Amino acid sequence: MADNACSGDFVAGVLVGALMGAAAALLFAPQSGEETRILIRDKGLELREQADDLSLEARRRAEQIQAQAKEKATELQSQAKDRAAGIQTQVKQAVEEGKSAASKRKEDLLSKLEEPEPDDQAPTEE
Repeated sequence: MADNACSGDFVAGVLVGALMGAAAALLFAPQSGEETRILIRDKGLELREQADDLSLEARRRAEQIQAQAKEKATELQSQAKDRAAGIQTQVKQAVEEGKSAASKRKEDLLSKLEEPEPDDQAPTEE
């Protein structure tokens, strides 16, 4: 993070230095005031065009990034729906297996209850 701050300060310093140098060059130029004003106006127009170009390029990049993000979000949404459907299917299958096992167990218990128990206390003939 400190590197970013230092590089930002460096870039700002370079830009301020360039502007100061340009101003000094204009002030000490061997041109007339009229020629200097024309030069300043031309440079201003050139800088405006460059700013417009940079703005347009930034807008294009932002639109591209937005489109990519939207595409990725759609893809992730689709994956989430697929996973949810798979989990839902597994849960339904597990519930059905549980119902089947419970039904079978119930039948087994009922059949054991219905079977006559051997009579252990019946008199034996001797």
